[in-house]
Amino acid sequence: MSAIRTVHVRISGLVQGVGFRAWTERRAAELGLSGWVRNRPDGDVEALFCGPTESVEAMLAACRQGPRHSRVDALEVLDEAAAVGGPFTIRAD
Repeated sequence: MSAIRTVHVRISGLVQGVGFRAWTERRAAELGLSGWVRNRPDGDVEALFCGPTESVEAMLAACRQGPRHSRVDALEVLDEAAAVGGPFTIRAD
């Protein structure tokens, strides 16, 4: 059985107005992750990913590329966080 990892991340670049949150929600669901994603007032996107370590690592790698029309300049893992359950959701800005 795989270890569970939870990370809180901040993604900078051209990440708002390009479908980044919806893309993140779909990709996280495909990987079986729990957590959330939201836009930040400063133009970045913030997310919490929770699931098997391999799936979290795959999500981080995907976010470094982002969806078409986005441009990711940086992905910063802010901290390790407490595990969360339930479906992956888009939070209000």
